[in-house]
Amino acid sequence: MDNIKNLKVIKGDASFRKFFRKKNKKFTSILVFAKKEKFKNLIIYDSINKILNKNKILAPNLYRENYDKNYIEIQDFGDDTIFKILGKRGKNKFQYFKKVINILNQIQSIKNRNTINFKNKKYIVPKYDKNILIKEANFFCDWYAKKILPKRKMKKFAKEFKKIIKKLVLSLKLKNNIFVHRDFHVSNLMLVKNRIGVIDSQDALIGNKAYDLASLVDDVRFKTSIKFKNKIYKFYISKQIKLDKIKFKNDFEILSILRNLKIIGIFTRLAIRDSKKNYLKLIPYAWSLINLRINNDKIFFDLRELLNQNFKGKIK
Repeated sequence: MDNIKNLKVIKGDASFRKFFRKKNKKFTSILVFAKKEKFKNLIIYDSINKILNKNKILAPNLYRENYDKNYIEIQDFGDDTIFKILGKRGKNKFQYFKKVINILNQIQSIKNRNTINFKNKKYIVPKYDKNILIKEANFFCDWYAKKILPKRKMKKFAKEFKKIIKKLVLSLKLKNNIFVHRDFHVSNLMLVKNRIGVIDSQDALIGNKAYDLASLVDDVRFKTSIKFKNKIYKFYISKQIKLDKIKFKNDFEILSILRNLKIIGIFTRLAIRDSKKNYLKLIPYAWSLINLRINNDKIFFDLRELLNQNFKGKIK
């Protein structure tokens, strides 16, 4: 790897990647280092960035790759995430969210969904099929519930939970035909010379139109009021043409709940498997977000009852 003297460690995220800032006189770049899940974190990440840039959405450009040594060197977007900016007093949050919704609309308009990766192979963005959604929601069962519930309760809970999740996924109404970033929230958006840049896009798939909005509005890392959430939601809806609002609302609520169940599971896994215990403090707000949506529709009745019976006080 590059001369260690020129490299400064940057705080990482929930993935297996490590990040370094490389300084060379006035020029800086970012090294993304990944031994685990190397193909996704290096090749797919750059492939998605290429697709985004091709569609005039700002994403980090590749400067060079050294795949054999487990890293790529990419454009440095600095340290100003939208999350960080919105944390400063006096910032007009809604003005930033309006810009973010415009970026989301651009992402959702992407039609050309393939590129040639830096190994000169074709990469096509895969489908976000129902099996993936089911598997992700089951992280809640396989990690969080397993840790909390006694064995005698766990078997019965798991059987019922997995049946309900499958039913909810099958209740989604919209087609899986939209480019989905899959982690679209203010921590993954950067202010770069008055433009908003998109990072952490390696998980992108072709899926449900409501997913990224659910990720943005019901973001576990950034607390907002119900009133503010509704304001963002309505602004997004106002920008859509030929949208079935009833189907969209149905899918938005299902996907928000499924996503936050997944997050509770993943954050528990991070603590148990990877000793990243700092994510546990976000779990109570993930429960609050599930609570916010779970009483909105009779479709969630069985899930609400099951969670109520097994996790007292979490669902109100």
